[in-house]
Amino acid sequence: MQHPAVPELAHTVDRPWATRPIHWVATAAALAAVVAASGFLQPDRATAAQTDPKPQPRSAPAPAPDPAAVTYPLECGPVKPVVAKKTTGDLDGDGRPETVAAVHCQAGSGTPPDAVYVITRPREGKPRVVATLVDAKDRRTVAALAVRAGAVTATLLGYSSPDVPRYRPDLREEAKWRWQNGAFTRSTPAAAGSA
Repeated sequence: MQHPAVPELAHTVDRPWATRPIHWVATAAALAAVVAASGFLQPDRATAAQTDPKPQPRSAPAPAPDPAAVTYPLECGPVKPVVAKKTTGDLDGDGRPETVAAVHCQAGSGTPPDAVYVITRPREGKPRVVATLVDAKDRRTVAALAVRAGAVTATLLGYSSPDVPRYRPDLREEAKWRWQNGAFTRSTPAAAGSA
């Protein structure tokens, strides 16, 4: 047996074909064939999905319902209901805003009691009242109204007795409602304090 002038390398002992130049030529030819074939086997331009490098603008979110376009379940006799305060926000997590409105009967003088309503806009049709958070019969006036983190908060003013003048409420109450299990639940107690 004749020994070669150059000793065999350890990584070529098991693969005698790896040291032959024909191996590299065959690998290069196969790679070139794959690249060329992929150029010919493109999808038809009419059916290929086109990609647009520009981001598509999102559609504008639905506007909150207009409280002036609603008929309220408030009996005002010959005068009209007035929206005293309003706020908007997504209360049920569907991505569409609701409107919360404090409404009272129009009065020439004095401080009429407010009712607080939640208004939603169905996919089709007019906005409508879906919940009453404060009834006018509760004889409260809304001093502040807000929607924060999916909850309605309100500061309610009231009277401890019929002897208290209507222009000077002596009770103050903080209230909070959140949509849970298909209804608005009050999460803070109706504790009244002195104003």
